[in-house]
Amino acid sequence: MKKVIHYRTIEGKSIPYVALMGFLGLFIAAGLGSAYYMEHNGHWVTGMSNLVVWGTPHVFAVFLIVAASGALNVASIASVFHRAPYKPLSRLSGLLAIALLVGGLTILVLDLGRPDRLIVAMTKYNFKSIFAWNIYLYTGFMVIVAVYLWFMMEHKMNRYYPAAGFLAFVWRLALTTGTGSIFGFLVARKAYDSAIMAPMFIIMSFSFGLAIYLLVLMAAMGWTGRPLGDRIVFRLKNLLGVFVAAVLYFALAYHLTNLYITAQHGIERFILLDGGVYTRLFWVGQVLIGGFIPLLLFYTPGLSRSRAAAALGAVLVILGGLAQVYVIIIGGQAYPQILFPGMIVHSSFFDGVVAHYTPSLPEVLLGLGGVCLALAATAFAIKVLPFLPESLADDLVDPHHTAAAETKAEGEPAAA
Repeated sequence: MKKVIHYRTIEGKSIPYVALMGFLGLFIAAGLGSAYYMEHNGHWVTGMSNLVVWGTPHVFAVFLIVAASGALNVASIASVFHRAPYKPLSRLSGLLAIALLVGGLTILVLDLGRPDRLIVAMTKYNFKSIFAWNIYLYTGFMVIVAVYLWFMMEHKMNRYYPAAGFLAFVWRLALTTGTGSIFGFLVARKAYDSAIMAPMFIIMSFSFGLAIYLLVLMAAMGWTGRPLGDRIVFRLKNLLGVFVAAVLYFALAYHLTNLYITAQHGIERFILLDGGVYTRLFWVGQVLIGGFIPLLLFYTPGLSRSRAAAALGAVLVILGGLAQVYVIIIGGQAYPQILFPGMIVHSSFFDGVVAHYTPSLPEVLLGLGGVCLALAATAFAIKVLPFLPESLADDLVDPHHTAAAETKAEGEPAAA
């Protein structure tokens, strides 16, 4: 007999829930205060300069925007690739995708200065600029995923759910392509100008978004006392491991491609060998913490069946992802810009000098405020609408689950 998944809102009156919302609210307030402080005093109070114009808030913003696309992974696997175990996870997947995008865009709007001028950016378009296209991609993503959720949650509209899921899947690929193309189209920066940026951002989104989804799912089910089976956790963990390996592969392909081009040797030496903090963030943050250690946690016998190891691995993937985006955005701007390639030009404006940048406290608080806004929106939404299943126990989610299979998976004799 087919088992039915029931969804239920959370009560949201417990002291831990109120404390969580209060904690997130503090960071949101600090982020808003930081945005006002920077807007009132000017960006000279930040670590940014004429050379580094995209600072730490942009790192958080781009990370959240990219992760928003990846958070929709789970819903896409269910509706596009028809994998039944992922279907009960789809509502939270769509919700998290919208929340992360809202958090990222909020940072972006508040960091750019003069947020009141946003209406100009939304009514005056230069379609030669990828930024103009991104306005359509971001707003379109939110509308499509909202409709997708509606079709998913309203029984009368369920027949349109697969079509909406396919459209959302295609749109999310276009969104991440657009975000990666911001950097891929910037020919003036040595670290950016590469066609591999767009596909690399797509696979980064798969990894970052799924890591956040796994942690939010474990926290939401655990803190509300709802069953969450090992099979779904380890299935997501194994998928995350594949994405982490793919991110490492694309990073390798990016740097090998640059090393093949003689004109790119300078930026490669800067990132890989003598770039100071950017070199350390690349090797220690991106490659080691965000890549190899999570893979060891996910696949080493003895750890591969540990929920704690899966959660720790997901946290490290997020930290490594932030390091990767920091190296791309800040490191790419810090490397000296060549204004007229092939020409000898002299000026008094820091020719050939690596730009100095140190994140200021208001920048960090604005970025963290956006992250907390996304999490608070998710926590509030599962309180007012049934996004969260009552149970994700193995025998309910996996149609092929049997007690014997579980026992065997745990490495114990099936007949015991």
